[in-house]
Amino acid sequence: MSFAIPQWLNLAPTATWNRTARLLHWLVFFWLVCGLLILLSASYDLALNESGNGFAYLIRQGVWLILGLVGFRWAIATPIQRFGQWAPVGLGLCLIGLVLTLVAGTTINGASRWLIVGPLQIQPSELMKPFLILQSAVVFGSWSRLRWSQRGFWLVIFLLILGIILKQPNLSTATLCGSLLWIIALAAGLPLSQLLLTVIAGGLVAGLSILRNPYQQERILAFLDPWHDPLDKSYQLVQSLLAIGSGGTWGTGYGLSVQKLSYLPIQNTDFIFSVYAEEFGLVGSLLFLLFLCCFGSVGFWVALRSRRTLNQLVATGCTTLLVLQSLLNIGVASGALPTTGLPLPFVSYGGNALLSSLFIAGLLIRVALEMDDEAPENPVPIPPLKTVRRRSPA
Repeated sequence: MSFAIPQWLNLAPTATWNRTARLLHWLVFFWLVCGLLILLSASYDLALNESGNGFAYLIRQGVWLILGLVGFRWAIATPIQRFGQWAPVGLGLCLIGLVLTLVAGTTINGASRWLIVGPLQIQPSELMKPFLILQSAVVFGSWSRLRWSQRGFWLVIFLLILGIILKQPNLSTATLCGSLLWIIALAAGLPLSQLLLTVIAGGLVAGLSILRNPYQQERILAFLDPWHDPLDKSYQLVQSLLAIGSGGTWGTGYGLSVQKLSYLPIQNTDFIFSVYAEEFGLVGSLLFLLFLCCFGSVGFWVALRSRRTLNQLVATGCTTLLVLQSLLNIGVASGALPTTGLPLPFVSYGGNALLSSLFIAGLLIRVALEMDDEAPENPVPIPPLKTVRRRSPA
């Protein structure tokens, strides 16, 4: 019995791709394989204590990885213009999911970010990220050609998304998504005066959120003075700093982290970089940052080389999200930023984050594939908000 590969998964051999696309492809898989190895080290003892199977977290991540690779391949095989046309539907579905988290969401650690569907935990704020990149690229790339009603409509949608994420509450993801929208708008050439106003407004909203949520205030105070309350409010940060400091120059060696043995909380998600830094030391940490610089340089090179505005903005958004989210996670683990709940792309445990990261990486590779055969500028049309009556033929 033979099984035919669906047309949308039938890719040309990677040997026929251009150099940039092949390089990005290998960088993504290198990042992914290293992430799985780091996850195994960080989660083995935790899984062994919880279920008696030290590979439990890795196996679950592997199931999500299979689904993520299907989305990854689909993103590479589909033209960016077509994704631009589908983006409003995907963003709309994720917006519905975000609304449902406020009504029927499952609360974990004081935040309602998940929907339980059978055995699955769905996090709409993670799955929304690629569609937010696509739709913001469509909107801001066509900004000068849009009517004020269309501009206002999409700005309200973007603000609604950020507002619901803040309501969960999830200040870190809201900040990341707001920064992503701002950078894409900046790359699209929107007036700096308007962008500066949005920065001020965003800062005021973030400050209001901190004032209204005591747990966010505690995290800010713990960030400013982590040694004031090292056994309670600052426990996560202090243990993370101890892990990173224990690594020294060369690290303790793969699998030999001590802090992950019931000292460092959530070591397989938010603070997984601390385990990596302890096991691979300063040298390993610098190599990881160098890898991020290389990945970011290639991604922005793709954006600069693309001729279509939509492709430029999609590549900018994809690169920004993967690199910026990584830097924010590292900043939290090292005490350079207040403690937040952002996963490290391709490394932290979490199926929704892995699906989203792989799809975003696939979009970036797709843009790289389209660099050599792009047609002249042909922006994706945005449907009007009201029906235009056609004239009857004379």
